[in-house]
Amino acid sequence: MSKAGQENFPVALRMLPAGYRNHLMAVYAFARHVDDLGDEAEPGDRSRLLDDVETDLDRLYDGSVPRLPVVRALARTVRECSIPAEPFRRLLEANRRDQTVTRYRTFDDLLDYCALSANPVGHIVLRVFGAAEPARLTWSDQICSALQILEHCQDVGEDHARGRIYLPEQDLRRFGCAESDLAAPSTPERLRRVVALQTARAAEMLREGRPLVASLSGHARLAVAGYVAGGLATVTALERAAHDVLGRPVRPRRDHRLAAWLRVLATWR
Repeated sequence: MSKAGQENFPVALRMLPAGYRNHLMAVYAFARHVDDLGDEAEPGDRSRLLDDVETDLDRLYDGSVPRLPVVRALARTVRECSIPAEPFRRLLEANRRDQTVTRYRTFDDLLDYCALSANPVGHIVLRVFGAAEPARLTWSDQICSALQILEHCQDVGEDHARGRIYLPEQDLRRFGCAESDLAAPSTPERLRRVVALQTARAAEMLREGRPLVASLSGHARLAVAGYVAGGLATVTALERAAHDVLGRPVRPRRDHRLAAWLRVLATWR
C-alpha cells in the first residue's frame, strides 16, 4: 500500500468514505501485485505466477475461497460492486504480453496495449461507484490510456533497463532517436521531442475524457477528478522539466496535484 503514494494516485482518495476507499485499495493491491509479478519476479517464474493468480481468480468467481491474500481481499468488492472477471483478466493479459512484446511500432499499437494494462482499471472504478454506463466507459478509456502513456513517459529509463520500450518506434525514427538514447544520463533533445509528443497526445486524451467528470456527481466525481488531476499535474511536471525524463525523476508535487484536482472539480462541468 505504501506504493500508492508514490504514483499518480488520486489525492481525493483519503476523502472518500471508508467503504469506497477499501474497495479501491483492494483493486489497487491486485493491480499492483500483478504488475510486480510481471516486472520483478524471476523471469522464468513470471508466467507461472500470473497463471496462479488467474487460477485463484477462477476460484473467486466460482464461489470458492481464493488462496492468495490479494485475490481473497477482492471478494467483498467483487460481490458488493458486481464486478465481472473480464477487467481483472485483461490486467493479467497485459503482464503476460510484457513477457513477450517489448516494442510497439505505432501509437495505435501502444493504445492496444493500454486497452489491457490501463483501461480495465477505469471500468472497475466506475463499477465501484455504480456508474459503469457505456458512454462513461468510453470516456474512461481515454483518461486511463492517457495516464498509462504519461507513466511510460516518466519511466523511459526504468522501462529500458528492463528491456522494454513504450515509446512508439515510428516516433523514435521520425525524430532520429537511437535506442542508446534511452540509456543516456540526460535526455537528448531528439528524445525529449518524442516524449513531448506523447505528453501532448496524453493531454489531449485527458481533455477528451472531460465529459466523464462532468457526467458524475458525489463521491464518483470526487474520485475520478482526482485521477484526472494526477494526469494533468504530470503533464505540467513533464513540461516544466523540459521533458528530461532521464536526468532525474519527474513527478508532480502533491500541492500541484491538489491544485489540479480543485481546478478540475470547479471547471469540468
